[in-house]
Amino acid sequence: MTGRQGPALSRRTLIGAGLGAAGTAAVGTGPAWAAGSTASGPRSAPARGRAFLAAAMDAYPDHGHIRLTQSYTDQAGLFSTAFTYDNALAVLAHLAAGTADGLTRAKALGDALLYAQLHDPVYDDGRLRQAYNVGPYTFYDGSPQPDGFVRPDGTVNVGTQFGFTGTAVGDMAWAGIALSALARRTKARRFLTGATRIGEWIERTGRTDEPLGGYKFGVDGANQKLPFTSTEHNTDLVCLFGRLARLTGDRAWRERRERAEAFVRRMWEPSGGFFYTGTNDGVTVNRSPVPEDTQTWTYLAFGDRTRGYGRSLDWAAAELAVRDHSGRPNSTVPAGQSYEGVTFSSASLLADEDAPIAAGQPKPDRNAVWFEGTAHLALALRERGARGDEARARRLLASTELAQDLLGGGQTVGGAALPQRSGVVSASSPLDTGFGFGYYPYRHTGATAWYLLAAARRNPLRA
Repeated sequence: MTGRQGPALSRRTLIGAGLGAAGTAAVGTGPAWAAGSTASGPRSAPARGRAFLAAAMDAYPDHGHIRLTQSYTDQAGLFSTAFTYDNALAVLAHLAAGTADGLTRAKALGDALLYAQLHDPVYDDGRLRQAYNVGPYTFYDGSPQPDGFVRPDGTVNVGTQFGFTGTAVGDMAWAGIALSALARRTKARRFLTGATRIGEWIERTGRTDEPLGGYKFGVDGANQKLPFTSTEHNTDLVCLFGRLARLTGDRAWRERRERAEAFVRRMWEPSGGFFYTGTNDGVTVNRSPVPEDTQTWTYLAFGDRTRGYGRSLDWAAAELAVRDHSGRPNSTVPAGQSYEGVTFSSASLLADEDAPIAAGQPKPDRNAVWFEGTAHLALALRERGARGDEARARRLLASTELAQDLLGGGQTVGGAALPQRSGVVSASSPLDTGFGFGYYPYRHTGATAWYLLAAARRNPLRA
């Protein structure tokens, strides 16, 4: 998986292509090592994860100090793409470090998100796009892309090459969660203003009076509203709207939070102890596939205060459990290595191992570990704290740390080598999500950030 496979689209890249689902002080651009490092590089697994986030953030020093973090290593084929969701997670992971450097980096990324809000080339309504380009490259068709995150005219460099121009409610919610966390930590008014603008855009664009209620998916690259309503997105809004209610004192946010929460509760399947993924039409619940994140994020947002929602963690741990090793069909895990965790969804376990995940992509391994979701689960188990939860969480984190040590070696960001053994890959082997795209063994900002949050026991969805 070190050769270029073409674009390795992530879950949150789909809607831009219509497929569905103020200045800041510069941060140093020397060796991207974190606290707890030696001259040969970071020592601890969390320090190495932070070193990866720093390297991915500092990959293009010649293109200005207003910047975002590249989401995947160059080998993924997405060039300098920086997804809004991944950068929101990076803010939260930097804050979780509890260091001066972490706070500086979190503020710099928060200010970059605010800059994107204020300098979109088309819109001035508080939205953020799915993704941005943060450094130069030459696209597959030979067309040069010379700009960084901020173009010469001052507008932000929206990810048009891959069609990452839409806006998803979930991405916006995570950006608002990150900005609200910065507002709480720094007391800086600009971060709360940005988070509030995000919430207002979601209210205007996403609110629906369909029978199942909640907030719709967002808009595509042509600014057309999408018909889906996502359990994951509405879970994110439970956190964001709850925080805005507390930070602003405006009771309207409390009503909006209750609306999002009511939708999520309607997705609960009491007989199975899990949450469905959402609805396509606002009337009928989608009953398959069942994804992992609607089990773990709901617990992180709600806790187990009603209806025994903690059972969703047991469902994910049992029904989505996988172990990947070199003997598996289509596994890319080196001989002698084995990884445990969870996969993306119930459909991942039924993937056709004789067919490519998508055109130009490899065949899937049904037992590929999704490390971002594995970190979700580890953190949620730690949050729940029932008998055996901590031991299980430690095993999942140990598997993730082993992946950071051994998978994705030799990968680069912006053409530059990464600090040794830094950054967690998205998946241990090619993984078919069951939602029309895959994950692959490329080091990833989002997976690394979730690992760091789980290692630090920091729940980003607690309102």
